[in-house]
Amino acid sequence: MSDTRSVLPYGSWPSPIEADDAARGDALLEWVGFLGDDVCWTEVLPEEDGRSGLMRRTAEGVEEVLPPGWDVRTRVIEYGGRPWLALSGRAADGLVFTHGPDQRLHRWRPGSDPVPLSPPGAWPGELRYADFAVHGDEIWCLRETVADDTARTARRHLVAIPLDGGAAEDPSRVRELAATHHFMTGPRIEPGGDRVAWLGWDHPDMPWDTTRLMVAAVLPDGTLGAPAVRMGGEGEAVTQADWATDGSGTLYAVSDPDGWWNVHAVDRDGGTRSLCPRPEEFGEALWRIGLRWCLPLLDGTLAVIHGVGERRLGILGADGALTDFDDPATEWHFAATDGRRIAAVASSPGRRRTVVLADPADGSVRTVRAPSSEGRSLPSDAPARDADGAAPYARTPAPDAYATTPYRRTYRGDDGEPVHVHVYPPHHPEFTGPGDELPPYLVLAHGGPTSRSHLVLNQEISYFTSRGIGVVDVQYGGSTGYGRAYRERLRHRWGLTDVQDCATAARGLIAEGLADPDRIAIRGGSAGGWTAVASIAAEPGLYRAAAVYYPVLDPASWREETHDFESRYLDGLIGPWPDTADRYAHQSPLREADRIRTPFVLLQGLDDTVCPPAQAERLLQRIDPDTVPYRCLTFEGEGHGFRRSATVAASLRAELRLYADALGFTPAAASSCSPS
Repeated sequence: MSDTRSVLPYGSWPSPIEADDAARGDALLEWVGFLGDDVCWTEVLPEEDGRSGLMRRTAEGVEEVLPPGWDVRTRVIEYGGRPWLALSGRAADGLVFTHGPDQRLHRWRPGSDPVPLSPPGAWPGELRYADFAVHGDEIWCLRETVADDTARTARRHLVAIPLDGGAAEDPSRVRELAATHHFMTGPRIEPGGDRVAWLGWDHPDMPWDTTRLMVAAVLPDGTLGAPAVRMGGEGEAVTQADWATDGSGTLYAVSDPDGWWNVHAVDRDGGTRSLCPRPEEFGEALWRIGLRWCLPLLDGTLAVIHGVGERRLGILGADGALTDFDDPATEWHFAATDGRRIAAVASSPGRRRTVVLADPADGSVRTVRAPSSEGRSLPSDAPARDADGAAPYARTPAPDAYATTPYRRTYRGDDGEPVHVHVYPPHHPEFTGPGDELPPYLVLAHGGPTSRSHLVLNQEISYFTSRGIGVVDVQYGGSTGYGRAYRERLRHRWGLTDVQDCATAARGLIAEGLADPDRIAIRGGSAGGWTAVASIAAEPGLYRAAAVYYPVLDPASWREETHDFESRYLDGLIGPWPDTADRYAHQSPLREADRIRTPFVLLQGLDDTVCPPAQAERLLQRIDPDTVPYRCLTFEGEGHGFRRSATVAASLRAELRLYADALGFTPAAASSCSPS
């Protein structure tokens, strides 16, 4: 069959996916759970300054559970955690949640306004709560106490808060249960209430380095007995624990004593056994408190999320047999269960983030909240455009027909180590590039760096690929999803391994004849911003442009400027301070910043407590604007990771302008193509 598409230079294809569409096109769906029979989830609302609404589906469509204006979000460890919990299996009993602006714990009953359960802090946000469990007439949870809004100093306790609201005015009614470690997860209470489990770790470890699974008896007066370590320790990271539902006293733990996060059973006497030993991951790095990948069901089986470089949903039987759902989703997040069914956010290369309900009884997977076209119900008087001309509600998604088909690829570096990547080729159903021209490519370095990105339908990536710009998303050494050994490739080599692996990916595409060697750019945020700046300093002949979002750049100062959770992260990424101060100087992207000649755009939130604006400012102080063309865009009210659609859209437009100038193409006019 002949290709009837029109020929236009790469980068200049008209696309219906505008920056505003990409900014609000993929709803950020998180923290799924059950309220009675209803599946609920939190959804970031960019048109309301990034507020997180608690949503559910009714016969009339998707609606908010709480009265207008409530923000279901916790700032625990700055990256947040599970912010809400239904109080029982009955919807009439309501739920508890953390309210974003003041971080207080609230209770809500149907037909009434939420009321506070926890006392106010000395200032809004001093006391933060997450990862809840019900014990009698109390809520047990993690409480974080921070010294100021920088969160550089913090203390954490497991606490009990009465459900009658008495602690809202009387702080003495909050009972402190345990403080075994500097960092902890919330409590997991054994069915019957006899014991409680949690995870703990201390500086300088991160939760993917070393954690310990703690168990304590619940005494008759509601206090805890002496905690004991049941699993974990030096070089082993337990990333989740949950009790069996059958009253056997078995505790299921996702841990990596053999180098992979596998599911283990921890017996009452402390003995452990791996239930399904495989060279694949049944868990993730614990960046957010309360994440779960292993869910005990009432019939004695386990719902598990597992894979290598991707995640599938399966049922793990008592005999160790693992059976996956017959569903195309390759990523499952924020899983929850009512004991029979599993609700989660699912996505794949052909499907954007979707809330689904899976039923092991018949193997079905049903859509609860489809992508953006089935978002919140529109008010009858909703305007078609706001005062700035932007659509305040996503009435229809940009056509997914304009999304590319990504694929996985593994290249080999000069040292022979594998470098896993996701390749998103340029794609447009109506246009193709000239036969004698290769497309420009963006090298994407994800944040973390102990994290990964997902091979899924992504509107932000489609914004570029539908214009004729390819994207290669690099899972550089240190990324999760490929076992501890792959994570450890970055130990003490941050700024080296990641930079080399990104260059390996770019050169791999060039060697295959897929990318124009003279039109390679790099983009990244947070730790990816570090990698982007380090890359244009180390590889000035490879990269012709860079987009840098809220970066880490000066590791020596960042240790003192960032929040408590990551303040010792660099011990593993670079080395202990000050013993390895020479490495901090050598591996910093600022080391040769004065030699940078690559044009870049820098995008920074002014309320960022993870990578404060001072980090970006140190780079600009070393750049000669007469030698290096650059733009710096700052955004009031934005923290680490942009939440407002206007911010994301402005950033994408700035990127496209940079790439057009640096890579030599002329973008199509914004109005030249619109979705049908």
